[in-house]
Amino acid sequence: MAENREADFLRELYEDWSDRMAADPEMSIAGLRSMFDEWGKPAREPEGVGYKSDEIGGVPGIWAFPRDADLSRVILYTHGGGFAVGSADSHRKLVGHLAKAMGVSAFILDYRRSPEFPFPAQIEDAVASYLGLIERGIEPRHITSAGDSAGGNLAIATVLQLRELGHQLPGSVIAFSPWLDMALRGATLEANAATDALVGRPILEGMIAMFLGDATSPLDPLANPLENSFQQFPPLYVNAGGAETLLSDAEALCDKAGREGVSVALSVVPGMQHVFPALAGRAAEADEELLKIAAWYRSL
Repeated sequence: MAENREADFLRELYEDWSDRMAADPEMSIAGLRSMFDEWGKPAREPEGVGYKSDEIGGVPGIWAFPRDADLSRVILYTHGGGFAVGSADSHRKLVGHLAKAMGVSAFILDYRRSPEFPFPAQIEDAVASYLGLIERGIEPRHITSAGDSAGGNLAIATVLQLRELGHQLPGSVIAFSPWLDMALRGATLEANAATDALVGRPILEGMIAMFLGDATSPLDPLANPLENSFQQFPPLYVNAGGAETLLSDAEALCDKAGREGVSVALSVVPGMQHVFPALAGRAAEADEELLKIAAWYRSL
């Protein structure tokens, strides 16, 4: 039972956020950002991981350096938060756990956020940092593009944009609970509405309005990765919680990429909430997932 109580920590945090947003429908973007920076609470501090602020390709962020990590290999991590909230700091501990499990370093981007900087500023920042890592001597095949929720969208869209620009692609891609379909067509948006403690159609519609504005179609291939071909895409690991509304996005991505010849691993953990690896160091379900990712990464 202890494990279940630990897993409940994330659901209870999301329920608290949902209650606070319902009580203050006009909450400012500053208020939302302050609240979502509590995303760092579920993960416990990873042992043996150091952190350093830096700027790569002109984009600020935070390095995670696990003890004895292979510093020639880097996770380029784009945090979640609907393209508008969340930060490198809110995701620092989660990414520290991920990097430690994989035995590599990680750079967590503080990319420009909407509504001040709408699409495609976030992707431009991720591309710039990727190219900045290469300028520092990191081989493309030793870079993993990773992210969660909206950051999972960015982790995938960045690779699609790099392909479009003719650059060498990263060696692997990891997406936690990716939010991909800006047209909101996924069946689990309704089917899991009662079990997802945070993500529903209203919050997604608000984030889309800030991200895309009136100028960009929700079917724009750079904003909506599901509207792309995945030819030549790197090996892809995707996970999601069985209780979340965005499960369909993860499934649709893996189905499409798999049919186009991409090496795909999909992990759906029953009963878990959106971005459940945020429970790293606290809940067994999250720690077991990170071990699965590490084993997959070593197998590439």
